[in-house]
Amino acid sequence: MDMSAREIRMPLSEVVAMLQDLNEFVVSLDRLGSRQASGTADEHTVGKFIADWDVARRLSRARHVISVALDGQLSEEDNAEIDALCEQGHFYGTDSAVSPSTDQFS
Repeated sequence: MDMSAREIRMPLSEVVAMLQDLNEFVVSLDRLGSRQASGTADEHTVGKFIADWDVARRLSRARHVISVALDGQLSEEDNAEIDALCEQGHFYGTDSAVSPSTDQFS
């Protein structure tokens, strides 16, 4: 499936809610990383942030919103291909997971 020209429509309110969550996570994790680098935070601080800010549930909700949009607008075959691509990700705690390079997101 050629995904370069495909578009998926999603309700603006859902997109804005996801962007707000992602912005909070990115900014907060960046600040936590800076604190860790300066020695004023440790792994416990990051774990506390993830738990206190309900990061897993909020990210799961964003994934659900996107999945619903894909399911409603693409064929079963297209969705199966996307699911297969997602399964190829690197997942923490698996033997095949490797640390992402530090310049991956530059």
